[in-house]
Amino acid sequence: MDLSDWISRRADLTPGKSAIEYAGTVLSYAELAGKIDRFANVLGTSLEVQPGDRVAYLGLNSPEFIALLFACARVGAVLLPLNWRLAAPEHVQLLQHAGPVALFVEEKFIAHVDTVAEQFGSIQLINFEHAYDGWTSLAELDLASRREQAFSRPVGLSEADGLLLCYTSGTTGTPKGALLSKRALLCNAQNSVHMHTLTSQDKILTILPMFHVGGLNIQTLPALYAGATVVLHRRFDVDGFFAELAERHITLTLVVPTIMLAIMDDPRWSDTRPGSLRMISVGSTIVSADLVTEVCNWGVPMVQVYGSTETGPIAAYTPATEAARKPASTGKVAVHCELRIVDEAGDEVEVGNKGEILVRGENLMTAYWCDAEATREVFTDQWLHTGDVGHLDAEGFLYVDGRIKDMIISGGENIYPALIENLLSARPEIEEVAVVGRPDDYWGEVAVAVVVTSEGSALDAEQVLGFCSGQISRFSCPREVIVVEQLPRNAMGKVLKGELRQQVIQKWQQQNGQKPNASGSAT
Repeated sequence: MDLSDWISRRADLTPGKSAIEYAGTVLSYAELAGKIDRFANVLGTSLEVQPGDRVAYLGLNSPEFIALLFACARVGAVLLPLNWRLAAPEHVQLLQHAGPVALFVEEKFIAHVDTVAEQFGSIQLINFEHAYDGWTSLAELDLASRREQAFSRPVGLSEADGLLLCYTSGTTGTPKGALLSKRALLCNAQNSVHMHTLTSQDKILTILPMFHVGGLNIQTLPALYAGATVVLHRRFDVDGFFAELAERHITLTLVVPTIMLAIMDDPRWSDTRPGSLRMISVGSTIVSADLVTEVCNWGVPMVQVYGSTETGPIAAYTPATEAARKPASTGKVAVHCELRIVDEAGDEVEVGNKGEILVRGENLMTAYWCDAEATREVFTDQWLHTGDVGHLDAEGFLYVDGRIKDMIISGGENIYPALIENLLSARPEIEEVAVVGRPDDYWGEVAVAVVVTSEGSALDAEQVLGFCSGQISRFSCPREVIVVEQLPRNAMGKVLKGELRQQVIQKWQQQNGQKPNASGSAT
């Protein structure tokens, strides 16, 4: 079954079943199918979108976003969801690189786009509500498409066609657009069904932004594939989370650690019981084993998921039955995926040894958009080099130890920041910690721990260093500790290690009387 038919098939089987519950409204599968039909007509007739054309979306989570995705699948177009937290110049960079023919924008972002609209070239600007100078309203396009002949699906479309273009977070450089095919999204949905034992009886709470593959592909699209109900929030807020848990019989939800901590910091957490909630999935970054254990002790399995934009993202996950027993593990390889741990020569390492995580499967991206060289760099015989360092235990469970590009080489020894971060994050005096490398005249590079202390804690740098003494190798211990109020993060809660590293290097240069250049290195 082609992805573009998921909703119409469900509408045929269960037309009155609730597909999306959103902002006090309920959209049945039949109504969602009708909305997709109208969007497909607008794309194919009024806008004359051709197979392979890109269509961009800028807005918060909404049923329109989902309908637009399925409509793009129907006409053979590629949807480019934009991170609404980016600055206008960053949007210009992505739009110029992807070259969409149309940009659908929620009204609240009109002024934002208008500031740079002249740099978009021939992109058709479309507002969902009202027409403006230089803007067309969706209602106008919808009316025009109804006057014309109904759209018919182009011939020659296949599951291998690209559908979703998601740009990586860019934590280590210029963002790259990962192109995911309809087949990749289907394979990912099947992985999710296995991971969550997902059925049409489930009710999914989506609180993460869908411009990222995590919020869109880990549970939301798979839920619609399975005929379940998606309770869709425009964005996360703590009050909304507790209200849904109490009133909607939520069975599954997905979080990132920062969101889970915000929920647990709320006074209502200790008085709340899981109710119908049978699993909480967590990912996007290395997850503290203590966090997993605490949620499991609360009464519901916290299941880790491992992957990236390039993997669709589900590549490995913890079975719910093993969450409490293996809280530090990201689980086992996904059912429709393969995984290897290799050394620098590309040979598989022995159990327990660290190496780069490689993934293969139909869930992987097709390529980086318009970047053949970067694509070649990450693929070897269809195996994707994730850039992550990990190891397998004797039972085949995966542990993520850090990223290769985060790895610190000090005096010829490799230091994996996650090792230090996991050690320090277990301390109650420390709220958050990130470890980065900075230059050192003798060792070449040393580890620096950047720490956010818990409320009321009078922790100092010497105490932090003392926590590491005797717990990890001497060469792995941080040589410096910097206490800050908060760590820089992107929209998905990932620590911006590149930005943090630059801040640490610049501070070190200033202390040593050196003048930093644009790259942060000494001049």
